[in-house]
Amino acid sequence: MFEIKRREKMVERALLVGAHFEAAGREDADDLLTELGELVRTLCVPVVGRQLVQIREPQARYLMGSGKAEEICEYAKSLACDAIIFDNELTPAQQRNWENLAKITVIDRQEIILDIFGARAQTREAKIQVDLARMTYSLPRLTRAWGHLGKQGGGIGSKGEGESQLEQDKRKIRGQMDRLKRDLVEVRRNRANQRKDRKRAPVPNAAIVGYTNAGKSSLLRRLTGADVLVEDALFATLDTTTRKIDLPNRQPLLLTDTVGFIRKLPHQLVESFNATLEEAVMADFLVHLLDASHPRVLEFHGTTMKVLEELGADTKKTLTVFNKIDRVEDPLTRAMLRNTHPDALFISVHSGEGLDLLVEKLGELVGNGSQQIVLHLPHDRSDLLARLHREGVVHETAYEEEFSRIRATVPSRLRELVTPFSVA
Repeated sequence: MFEIKRREKMVERALLVGAHFEAAGREDADDLLTELGELVRTLCVPVVGRQLVQIREPQARYLMGSGKAEEICEYAKSLACDAIIFDNELTPAQQRNWENLAKITVIDRQEIILDIFGARAQTREAKIQVDLARMTYSLPRLTRAWGHLGKQGGGIGSKGEGESQLEQDKRKIRGQMDRLKRDLVEVRRNRANQRKDRKRAPVPNAAIVGYTNAGKSSLLRRLTGADVLVEDALFATLDTTTRKIDLPNRQPLLLTDTVGFIRKLPHQLVESFNATLEEAVMADFLVHLLDASHPRVLEFHGTTMKVLEELGADTKKTLTVFNKIDRVEDPLTRAMLRNTHPDALFISVHSGEGLDLLVEKLGELVGNGSQQIVLHLPHDRSDLLARLHREGVVHETAYEEEFSRIRATVPSRLRELVTPFSVA
């Protein structure tokens, strides 16, 4: 596989820089810079300084004026930094200009997220998606990665004697991207077949969605006992995990943990991770998990809903759940959340608070449309009786000479199968 050249020296001291264009946007820019710091620390890179810069309008050369750019470079030099990390998206030309000016590595938020995704991806699907996103990001930045790109050469497989090394490398990357896209289509086809197998045995499915680090994997593990990675870090898990839970009303439910959302997610990743987020689109209903202890939790709610809207999943039945409520000591904050989301549940995966109510609510959502009926089942339909025990609630069984008289609460998905045997 064609690889992007990696830097020889690992980043040991980083300066974070965030630019905003209006005085009113300073608070939001500061919060985004804090989030960038969490992303950088996820890569085990120490942050030794941060700077917020207000600019009137973006400049082509450095995004900001050259005087401010030189000032930031001097500040990075005084802190002995070996990297400047921007929260803003930099063009390839701006990135090169900054590195020429600062004489150290300069990267942006996109590259940080790509590095995290590259380190966390485990399944074949996630790795393909990350490789595709990384190559899409790196293609216009090749002149930054090699020093030999201006040389020309010919030979077998090249476009001609005048083709530069840069053109050859771009052609190799485009070819690799085409192969990855074909592989991704195959993976999506396999995922669709797996989903058909699940639908063939019609068990309802709920997808847990939400902002990264809200506790989705922890909730899945607590409710189902799934062996999934649980870590207090952004994007701790990227791969979807589906596990079965048996609800108190004997109804089965498949719970799926999805990749977390984040503000300013690179558009390459939004596109390449559509296959992962398809679980949210195909689910019967959603569990929207939020970190109640975060000061911008309502903003995170809006971010997640915006992504769901882009996927066409915003109209699905959604259960809003605020996690980490044990960390919210201020009664006014609790009251505010209850006022803004009166139908939401408040839980703590860590302490177990509210989990019983959550499971009960999941049972209600799955049980919607269930109906209690009486059946005369032939003795040779023990398979149907077994499904009633497994997916419904059997209240009474009486064995007659020619049939079994069953009184049961039947979910809507089984009603068509049992209707021929129902009696008044």
